[in-house]
Amino acid sequence: MTAAVPTAAPPVVAVVGPTATGKTALAVALAQRLGGEVVNADSMQLYRGMDIGTAKPDLAERSGVPHHLLDLWHVREPASVAGYRDRARAEVDRLRAAGVVPLLVGGSGLYVRAVLDELDFPGTDPQLRARLEAELADVGPAALHARLADVDPAAAAAVLPSNGRRIVRALEVGELTGRPFRASLPQPRPHYPAVVVGLDRDPAELDERIARRVDRMWAAGLVAEVEALAADGLREGPTASRALGYAQVLAQLDGELTAEEARERTVVATRRFVRRQRSWFRRDAATTWFDAARADLADAVGELLAARTIGG
Repeated sequence: MTAAVPTAAPPVVAVVGPTATGKTALAVALAQRLGGEVVNADSMQLYRGMDIGTAKPDLAERSGVPHHLLDLWHVREPASVAGYRDRARAEVDRLRAAGVVPLLVGGSGLYVRAVLDELDFPGTDPQLRARLEAELADVGPAALHARLADVDPAAAAAVLPSNGRRIVRALEVGELTGRPFRASLPQPRPHYPAVVVGLDRDPAELDERIARRVDRMWAAGLVAEVEALAADGLREGPTASRALGYAQVLAQLDGELTAEEARERTVVATRRFVRRQRSWFRRDAATTWFDAARADLADAVGELLAARTIGG
């Protein structure tokens, strides 16, 4: 049950945008200014042990700012948007009731919207889901992605061809409702008062930042991290095993890719993912966008929040 929130409770500040734009650093700076706390909205940072490959902020990067909803799930567990939503709203309600500004931070668009908006997700059909999952196991995600592209091009464009779980879900919703996946979702209604701040960078600059980030991940021990997680069941995880970087390193460990091929494929896949993120977030006309490269970024966003009577 949702906690009662006083009318003077602060709005939620959401910091969103593509991977590698600098959302964490901005959120920490804003939290320090506002006395706020961070609520994670990165779906892969919800997994315990997936630290290097998800760029999960360590204690030094958090700079004393409390961070919530990191390390919730074991790598064998499937992701649950509804489960995440319930946990995130409990944290947001607790913070707002205490007069603390919640900063909802991450690049997982559906997770952000699940917290901020009222979304009634289409139901499931166990028999249909089982049939589609059996097909996935039989023919692989690429073949099902090609089918999805035929029946629902918009959904296919938003889902990585390797993400069998989401492909199955989009096909399931299409068969259940007879409508495209996005059209089957109701128009969102706000659950919280919110200010949504979007960060982006010049595409060429962001491409270069991604390549440097992947190099740092390999240098920081991503392969050893994946080896340890594989020993703990990563390969059995329908969500975690397909995460960017982790899927490629698993292929490297299995001898399917060289180390250089795995690194390069991680860069390419991340750049493709960034373009999908950008398309998703740019659809929200309520988001105020900032160039993450500007030197006065925290001040500029602070001015926006002050104008919305947050911390002003």
